[in-house]
Amino acid sequence: MPPDTRGLTFRQDYFDDPAAWSALVALLQDTFGIDVGTQDRFGGPDPTSMPFGYFDENGTCVANFSAFSMPMMIDGRLVKSAGFQSGAVRPEWRGRGLYRDLMNRAFGWCDVQGFELRLLLTDKPALYEPYGFRVLPQHQFSGPSPAEVKPTRPARTLSIGNPDDLALVMRLLRGRTSVSSVFAVASQVEMFLLNSCLDTDIRLAYLDQFEAIVAWKSDGTSFQLLDIAGKSIPSLAAILAALDLCPGRIEVCFPPDRLDWQGTPKPFPSYTSLMIRGEATSRVDVPVMLSPMAEF
Repeated sequence: MPPDTRGLTFRQDYFDDPAAWSALVALLQDTFGIDVGTQDRFGGPDPTSMPFGYFDENGTCVANFSAFSMPMMIDGRLVKSAGFQSGAVRPEWRGRGLYRDLMNRAFGWCDVQGFELRLLLTDKPALYEPYGFRVLPQHQFSGPSPAEVKPTRPARTLSIGNPDDLALVMRLLRGRTSVSSVFAVASQVEMFLLNSCLDTDIRLAYLDQFEAIVAWKSDGTSFQLLDIAGKSIPSLAAILAALDLCPGRIEVCFPPDRLDWQGTPKPFPSYTSLMIRGEATSRVDVPVMLSPMAEF
């Protein structure tokens, strides 16, 4: 059944129109309480994004579903991947088939682009299963601190609000080594920056000897390593030494194959499910987790 689009205009790839971008920001703010307009501080939305939306006669964005490039390192190979985000429909426009139509348009566009893997995060996995997506269980890696922590130069705390620190973070994100060869984002700047702003508990520290930025949290007894962005990946022992920490418990939110440390994979509790679809899904056959800094 075709969508009921009476009174609406379909628009695709509209981020070069400031008014349309602001309309999408308003849709997501009203629907989820998230201000993606924060990205304007970092140069605007992801330039790889391909939005698909419906707008009413007043320019209000009433429905949207976007795709974006999200290259992944999986099992030692760079995989051409796409993520889907910003899916929302205003309440008064629901039940007209708009969301289904926008999803089909986005999925079709990805088919033409030749993406090997598609990923999305959702609290309604049943909605996407008919489209070939399956839930990929996420596992956090837990264990004790490394046995030996050697002294090293102290890390420097960074603030996204500081222009010099922001420039450093953006430079290292653009030239980063993937934090894991098993399963990790290979290139993505905007979500790292946006997540840094949305979660005030996230701390960023610069380890100059490795030219690496560490994203982490701590509750005083445990240390949660969220991501590492840089030219090289320091060992967990080096990170703890630079931060002058000796926690009793470590929780790593990505496969720790490059940390010179072994953790036990444990199911990660979350209200959202990571779902995947595509040719590369067969390569994901061990416990993994998508870094919270890459959540979209």
